[in-house]
Amino acid sequence: MIRICILVKAARGPWPAARIPLLASGMAALLAPAAQVVVAADYMSVEAAQRGLFAQADRFDEIVLALSPAQKVSVTGLAGPQPPHRSLRAWKALHGGDLLGYVFVDEVLGRQDMITYAVGMDRSGRMGPLEVLSYRESHGGEIRGSAWRNQFDGRAGLEHLRFGTDIKNIAGATLSCEHVTQGVRWIAALWQVALRTDDSPSV
Repeated sequence: MIRICILVKAARGPWPAARIPLLASGMAALLAPAAQVVVAADYMSVEAAQRGLFAQADRFDEIVLALSPAQKVSVTGLAGPQPPHRSLRAWKALHGGDLLGYVFVDEVLGRQDMITYAVGMDRSGRMGPLEVLSYRESHGGEIRGSAWRNQFDGRAGLEHLRFGTDIKNIAGATLSCEHVTQGVRWIAALWQVALRTDDSPSV
């Protein structure tokens, strides 16, 4: 189920932003011209994303990602420039005692607000399609389309996650596309530095 609300941000004045339930499709047309309308929607739960990325898993164990100072330097150097992040969570996808891979849920800044997305990586570091869990921007929601999200499917290695080369832009959604791609590069670098094991299959 998709949950939608309208956030009304006053263009000027001391009043706080108001959260108004979306009651009718014409609601936005009734708002004052000075207000900026942002449609915030939750499209998928974390649990649904986990099941979609690793359907064969019978459980997901959350892990704590505690990097040493040296690891942080390595991840930063590999990932490259980053937008602001708010939170990053990770789970092992398990079938019985076998590790299938990892699910990551990250939040990166779009133009003005956070985008929550999920991506899975198998034991070799190969990615599945990206899932957009929550989108809170007034523009750039085209990244929810399967054509853009599926560009991540099968990618492995930072050399195959270059924005504008490997991951194409969408006109009108440049910041959303770029910032999510940069966030995925951080996840790929994190896996390479902190989660990859000697017995990880080669890609």
